[in-house]
Parts: sequence; structure tokens; C-alpha cells
Amino acid sequence: MLVEVWSDVVCPWCYIGKRRFEEAQRRLADGPAFDDELEVVYRPYQLDPTAPPGTTMPVAEAYARKFGGPERAAQLMDHVTRTAAADGLTFRLERAKRANTRDAHRLLWWALTSGPPGAQGALKERLMQAYFVDGGDVGDPDLLAGVAVESGLDEGSARSFLASDEGTAELAESLAFAAEAGITAVPTYVIDGAWSIPGAQDPDVFVQVLARLAARRRAG
Repeated sequence: MLVEVWSDVVCPWCYIGKRRFEEAQRRLADGPAFDDELEVVYRPYQLDPTAPPGTTMPVAEAYARKFGGPERAAQLMDHVTRTAAADGLTFRLERAKRANTRDAHRLLWWALTSGPPGAQGALKERLMQAYFVDGGDVGDPDLLAGVAVESGLDEGSARSFLASDEGTAELAESLAFAAEAGITAVPTYVIDGAWSIPGAQDPDVFVQVLARLAARRRAG
């Protein structure tokens, strides 16, 4: 069963949704009635494609501009931080730097197409940690090369890839596909290209939907 997760590495609900989906996977693996293998692939979505490459902005400032001022930004940051904590994540949004995520998505594509099994998932996790916890610039080639190594990829190959235009056309194609498919918010989970689960749902919701789809497949 193919699960394509459309998300951005600077989206707090995408990180929360990642943890909740992983919990759902654990519950399904421990259950007696689910024997489908889940293949999870991360697809690109940019919350702010107009962010200037090579620059950063404190996330508090970005939220204030987008959501109507510093007070509202602080409320939203507090809300997602408390929600994340309930799912085992420690957000440090006061450190976070909003950046253009184009190269991060290119690197995720490269990890999927050229890396060893599991490299893309490991890279996705490490990129989100870099942004939400470490205060790293996820648009910086040095940071990207570093997290690539931590995800089981070769540093020299990662740097060469980032310095090239490889993956640019594929990224544009994927972003266009998402727009044409009506994906306007993330995370969105697309199952076998036919069913979608929008949002960072509770693990129980993921379990119920995936179990139902698996039963439908077995029934033919």
C-alpha cells in the first residue's frame, strides 16, 4: 500500500502528523488483522514558495506577517508547541528560521531516487528536527549536506547534487501535480493514488482508514 505524504519541512502540522502516522503504523503492525506493507513516500509542497532563496526570517515574524500581527503569531506558536509536546515533539519555534524549502525538497527527491532504503524518511525527520528544534536554516547547502550524511547519504554526492539543477524539473512537476489534484493544505496523505486523508489526524483515524482500505483490497 503506497502512502504519499504531501508536506513541507517547515509545516508544524506536517511534523505532528508524521508522529501520529508513525504511531498508527506501530498500532497496525501490532494488530492481528493488518498484513499490508506500507510504503511511505514524501512529496513536496511549499507553504511559501516566494520566500527568497538564501535568506531567512524568524518564524515569529513570518507568522506575524501572515496571520495578523505578533499577538496572533504568539498564540499560534504556543498552540502548535503544546500540541506537538502531546505527541512527543519538543518545538523551539523561538529559534526557527523560515527559509525557502526548494532545495530541501530537491534533496528529498534525490534521497528517494538515489539513496538507500529508508534514506528519504530519515532525511525528512532530520530536516524537520533541524527546523523545529535546532533553529537551523533548511535552505543552507551546508546544513542540507550535513543532514544528508546523518541520513545515510554520501556528503560529496549530496553537495554535487545541491550545486546542480538536478531535480528542479521534477520538483516543479510534483508541485504542479499537487495543485491540479486540489491539494491546498498539508499534510495530505494519498493512499494508492485513489484515497486521501487530509490533516494531522489522530492515530486512531489513520488506523481505521488504512484498515478499511486494506480490507477492501482483500475483498477485491
